[in-house]
Amino acid sequence: MKLRLVCVGKLSEPFLRDGVREFAARVQRYLPFEVIELKEEKAGGKKADPRKIKNLEGERILTRITPAAFVVVLDEKGRALSSEDLAELLETHMVQATPEVVAVIGGAYGLSDAVRKRADLVLSLSAMTFTHQMARLFFLEQVYRGMTIIRNEPYHNR
Repeated sequence: MKLRLVCVGKLSEPFLRDGVREFAARVQRYLPFEVIELKEEKAGGKKADPRKIKNLEGERILTRITPAAFVVVLDEKGRALSSEDLAELLETHMVQATPEVVAVIGGAYGLSDAVRKRADLVLSLSAMTFTHQMARLFFLEQVYRGMTIIRNEPYHNR
């Protein structure tokens, strides 16, 4: 199974870039992993149309998702999973030989309805709202944690 993370926007803070780089390297020890950063749509000044921005970004996101992929969309209104539940989800797809799991993190305005409809799972990292850049780091840490749970390694401490 390959894991692909499709994100809108680049990481602007050095501490986030460092953290994402660290956890991406850790995840790659367990499975093929790729990050695809898509350009953020320009807001268009003071009269930004969030729906238009989400739709344009959504079109670009959907071009990066293969038909056979299991798609996990990160959204604060999604389903909450424990770390153990996420590990079980990953393990299930590994055992079933799912060719690719694609996780999607939208831009500053979130995700279009079309991207949500393509999702096999809408996942919430927390009931709290995080920036899309922080969500990338938190998600990768949880994937790494999930892989250590699957392998019964000590990182998770349970």
